Amino acid sequence: MYQFHIFICENERPEGHPRGSCARKGSPDLTAVFKSELAKRNLKGTVRANKSGCLDFCEKGPVVVVYPEGIWYSPLSEEDVREIVASHIDQGVVVSRLLMK
Repeated sequence: MYQFHIFICENERPEGHPRGSCARKGSPDLTAVFKSELAKRNLKGTVRANKSGCLDFCEKGPVVVVYPEGIWYSPLSEEDVREIVASHIDQGVVVSRLLMK
């Protein structure tokens, strides 16, 4: 069992799709940053970050959900990802400014 499980949507829709897609908004790069940040903190085996299929909030993407709490984030940058890991994962403090609205 993991203390936290982070799902990063990497669903990709065709260019110009009216709902957009997380992959076209940069989520694969964010997945790599999540994995890198967790490795730097020696959290392998305690926290798992992995890509997911569509989480059905394409317009708000990129979309990330952290379990077991079920906290939904919309990180837009590598710095946002680092803040989620440092605050939510390391300290248990939700990053309210990045919550999906």
